[in-house]
Amino acid sequence: MSVLILGLLIFLGVHSLRVFADDWRSRQLARLGEMRWKGLYTLVSLVGFMLLCWGFNLARQQPALLYVPPLALRHLNALFTLLAFVLVAAAYVPRNHLKAKFGHPMLLGVKTWAFGHLLATGMLRDVVLFGAFLLWAVVLFIVSRRRDRRTGTVYPAGTLAGDAIVAVAGVAAWTAFAFWLHLWLIGVSPLA
Repeated sequence: MSVLILGLLIFLGVHSLRVFADDWRSRQLARLGEMRWKGLYTLVSLVGFMLLCWGFNLARQQPALLYVPPLALRHLNALFTLLAFVLVAAAYVPRNHLKAKFGHPMLLGVKTWAFGHLLATGMLRDVVLFGAFLLWAVVLFIVSRRRDRRTGTVYPAGTLAGDAIVAVAGVAAWTAFAFWLHLWLIGVSPLA
């Protein structure tokens, strides 16, 4: 479990610099330049992500059950995850209503994904992983929305074309992940 926690601390920590060390981040960005900063940021993120994955796999070898969720929640999680994929797509597709309204739909997608998985799984490793991501996304969303209000950030108005692209991209990505990639990458079939 310690490797999982270390991976979470590194991965979520580097993704929280704007929350806890924005001035330091700005100084490093100015000192290193954008490309070197992004390279270092990516490297540290990858190390954290690899530790997180390895730690989760190690934690699977010593299962600790905290609660047994009803089977219906596993199916409900499929809907939560579908919504999460649509929200994440909205972060990248220009001029959609989700981005215009919420500003940070990826963080909403992470919250939805993590919450759904907490409902559907009951192992200690799952609670640590998805609970950490849920807490991180909640805090970062609040901080990001406050920063948007403080700086007067306004996102471009959404269009129906943008919404359609978001829906198609999110559903297509969810379909690929739910029916093939989740089993291949994670070793669990989410729809079984």
